[in-house]
This record gives sequence, C-alpha cells and structure tokens, in this order.
Amino acid sequence: MVTKKTTKKDDKAKKDGRQAALNEALKKIEKNFGKGSVMTLGDNALTQVETIPSGSVKLDIALGVGGYPKGRIIEVYGPESSGKTTIALHAVAEVQKQGGTAAYIDAENALDVKYAEALGVKKDELLLSQPDTGEQGLEIADALVQSGAVDMIVIDSVAALVPRAEIEGEMGDAHVGLQARLMSQALRKLAGTLNRTGTIAIFINQIREKVGVMFGNPETTPGGRALKFYSTVRLEVRRSTQIKDGTDVTGNLTKVKVVKNKVAPPFKVAEVDIMYGKGISQTGEILDLAVDQDIIDKAGAWYAYEGERIGQGREKAKDYLDDPEHADLRQELYIKVRQAYGINGDGDDVAPTSDVPVEKDGAVSQTADLDLGIDDDLTDEPIV
Repeated sequence: MVTKKTTKKDDKAKKDGRQAALNEALKKIEKNFGKGSVMTLGDNALTQVETIPSGSVKLDIALGVGGYPKGRIIEVYGPESSGKTTIALHAVAEVQKQGGTAAYIDAENALDVKYAEALGVKKDELLLSQPDTGEQGLEIADALVQSGAVDMIVIDSVAALVPRAEIEGEMGDAHVGLQARLMSQALRKLAGTLNRTGTIAIFINQIREKVGVMFGNPETTPGGRALKFYSTVRLEVRRSTQIKDGTDVTGNLTKVKVVKNKVAPPFKVAEVDIMYGKGISQTGEILDLAVDQDIIDKAGAWYAYEGERIGQGREKAKDYLDDPEHADLRQELYIKVRQAYGINGDGDDVAPTSDVPVEKDGAVSQTADLDLGIDDDLTDEPIV
C-alpha cells in the first residue's frame, strides 16, 4: 500500500513538473513571438468552416461546406472552353454581392468585361491587373493579399504566368523547371498570408499532354506540383453535352468534379448548365434539386409545384421560373432547396438573379484524386 501511494505521488509530481515546464515555454514563446502565437485548439476552435458561395447551388453542395473555404487556395483546371473562367467569375460576383472586394490577375489578357457583367460582376468594383511577367503577377497578388482588404483573388491562368527570363530570352531557349520554381516560391509565401487574412485565391489552370506516356492518364497541368499540394480544393471542369433550343446550341452541360477537398469528403461532382452569354443557369439548378428533394413533382415531361403545373419539359419549366412574375416562387424554391441540403437554410438567403439577360445600363464521381503525373518543383517533362 505504501508503495502504491508513493508511486501516485511521484506520478503527480512528474506531471506537475511537465506542466510547469510547458507553461514556462509558452510564456517564453509569447514573449518572443507575441500573444496567440501558440494556443490550444479549443482556445480558437471554429465551429464550422467559413465560406463564400460559389454561385452554383450544386457546386456548393458538392464542396460539402456550402462554398469556397476562406483563407484557402482553390485550383480550377480543365480543357479549353470548358467553363473555368465562368466558374471563377461567378465566385467574384458572389464576393461583391456580400460587399467584399475581389481582384483579378488576368495573365492571359483575355477577360471579357461584358460577359463578366452578364454574370453579375460589378466592373467598377473589380480590381484588375494584366501583368507583363509571372513574377510581376504573383508579386501583385502577394501585395493585395498582405493588405488584408481583398476577399478573393483570381489568377487566370497559371500557364500564362511566364517567368521573366523566358520573356527576355530567345525563342527556343530551354528553361527547365523555371515556372515550377516560381510557383513553388510564390505559394510558400502566399499560403500563410491567405490564412491570416481570410482571402480566397483561385488559380485557373490549363491541361497539357505528357510525351511518351503509354499507360495511365497522359494529362498534366503546368506549373509543377506545388499548386497541387497547396490547394485545399481542386476542381476539374469538363464539358459533357450540348444544350439545344431546337437546332440552336445555347449552352453546355458541364461536369465539375471535386478531385481534392481538405474540408469535406471529396470525389463528388456537380453537373451545371453553362448558357452562352449568361453563365451558370441557377434556375436550372434550383429546378433539378427541387425535383431530387421532391419539392417539385415531375410526372413524365410535366413539372408541378403544390399541384400547379409550371411547365412541360425542363426548358419550359426554367422559362416559367425565370419570368419576373414568378420571382417569389423562384425565391421560395431556392430557400427550400438550400434548407433541404443544409446549406444556409435560415430563410435569409437571396436567390441568385434569374437567367434572363441583363441590360448593360440598368460534376458523384468515384475516381480518386487524379494523378496527373506532374513533375517535382524543379523539373518539367516535355509536354505538348
């Protein structure tokens, strides 16, 4: 009995000694690096991830947290004309709707201002930069993020961030791994600053083909591996089928795959309608999701809500909800859909604007995180 008591006392003394040493170390760290530099997780735990809506209800659901997580890096990649810029511009519009500030680094020099306005972007409030070199573009992005006054920054695109040495060099000069090193250095600096300021960085990226790949996926993304590692969310955007009005092609059904997600389960897909000149059809999304949740009844080709028919065929039902006379119904369905999926279902949401043109003055995927075969930070395989 005496031995046991002695052991318990020794254990308690040892534990107290360790706690005292830890407290002393914490005091020293706070003195050297400032208060809050080290704390227990419970002292600053977030009950949920803060997000900004993507502009697509289906994509918000696929992301699992209701939008893009604040303070994180998002990569959007895919083939040409698949809808990458459209997705980024919708996110910019959502930031501006909430009274935030967005910046757009247009390295491709290809931003269509009229199209951005059609998607809801306020051009007078958007910060735009068209840098001469990749270093300049990333330095501008870093300066804007460090200011703490920008809520979202879009870099369009990684492939167009050409290093200064390549710009000043001759055609045909080899610059092995130069862009990969540039991206790796920039992301090391940006990652911590983004987290502190709560700024979202959306990197748009292109796709290339690796030479000599006999088996597996030959596709790769430019810029090395750094972006793949630092990204919290990676979205793969691909066109699926055409949307037609009679014989006229009016848009594309686009699949957005969440191939990486650090804040929710990945491997989900959002199928969205991207209409030419209008962007993502939020009305089509509301209609599809309302049918999935049995909010709207679908019998054959007819759509009905609370016993009243709203259209024969999907396009007719969309036109019905887009009619300004039915704006209240559209808003009601929007709120019910978000409540059904547990996304900001407090009844205070405002539905996105309808798909009616605005006057100027007035994709579940079971594939794993795609191994794109991207080379390390210092080398790039030949690509075509």
